[in-house]
Amino acid sequence: MVLLPTTVVGSYSVPEWLERLKTEYYQRRISAQHLAEIHEVAIKAAVKDQELAGIDIVSDGELRRDNDVDYFLARIPGVHIPQRAKTDYFDYYEAEVTRPLPELPAPAGPGGPGGPGGPEAGTRLGLADDFRFTRRLTDMPIKFSFTGPFSLSRRIRDEAYAEPGDLVRALARRLNAEARDLAAAGADLLQIDEPFLAGYPEQVELAVEAVNLVTEDVPVTWALHVCYGNRYARPSWEGHYDFLFPAVKAARVDRKGLDDLRLIRQHRWEKWLGLGVIDVKSSEVEPAELVASRIRRALEYVPADRLMVNPDCGLRHLAPEVARRKLRAMVAGTALVRAELARPESSQPEPQGGDTT
Repeated sequence: MVLLPTTVVGSYSVPEWLERLKTEYYQRRISAQHLAEIHEVAIKAAVKDQELAGIDIVSDGELRRDNDVDYFLARIPGVHIPQRAKTDYFDYYEAEVTRPLPELPAPAGPGGPGGPGGPEAGTRLGLADDFRFTRRLTDMPIKFSFTGPFSLSRRIRDEAYAEPGDLVRALARRLNAEARDLAAAGADLLQIDEPFLAGYPEQVELAVEAVNLVTEDVPVTWALHVCYGNRYARPSWEGHYDFLFPAVKAARVDRKGLDDLRLIRQHRWEKWLGLGVIDVKSSEVEPAELVASRIRRALEYVPADRLMVNPDCGLRHLAPEVARRKLRAMVAGTALVRAELARPESSQPEPQGGDTT
């Protein structure tokens, strides 16, 4: 892998025409098949934008998904959505569970009882098919993301479980099955998004337990993205990432969406770090030198061979041209630092806080 690889967090700019057509679908003016074709066109454009910007690890832009929850809940057996009409595509469904979610059979290889193509294949969410479509579009490495079990549970009215954590664990097991299918389809970098966790810091240990259920026995590189929300380009909560530590160190993942560098030193972080160098809540495009300065600052805490460069959250709410310019700036700023690190006379700052190897 290239030094200081660049990537996106997951979502990509949703152009106005796509927003309008998604809403048209919910108002029953276009068919589901028509919308599926529209999504494919949008995904092709998003992947091409990322390639042209010079991004090293691309995503499908999550453009099939109305928001960070509904795409998954609408496909999970046992989750009941009484009303699937929406005034606007970005609205959340009202979802509920009235009995425990049906469990899948024990995992097996492809074609086995719990494997891709087996009898339970029809109960899957279809994420592996989404990945395969993107894989056909590009030769670049792909990061495939999905919302984690804790955040999904926050949008469900739970009338089935005496212990609320049991719903989170049941969702985690379902997502583990999806992750196995994704790995079998060739995905090798998967990301769990937990955008709701910052609003429930007292439940971080449950969320980490659930993350480890999702990743169990899935032989890929795992990333975890935790943020403070990005609803209409505004944070849902305020604060810092102190609440994640030390519990998050037990998560079996390799990269985190963190930017509180002092915590890296304080807790002797030894894994990869995804560094947010682009502000997705502002339409102002960062100069390449500003991006470079943020990377240099991070290198005081994290070795260059464990640092990934990305925006601070998804690009969904940025206008397409702004998103493209921000990605180009991120790539240009990263190139400046790569060039500095490649000079024979340069030496990387020693990470602070002791041995991190």
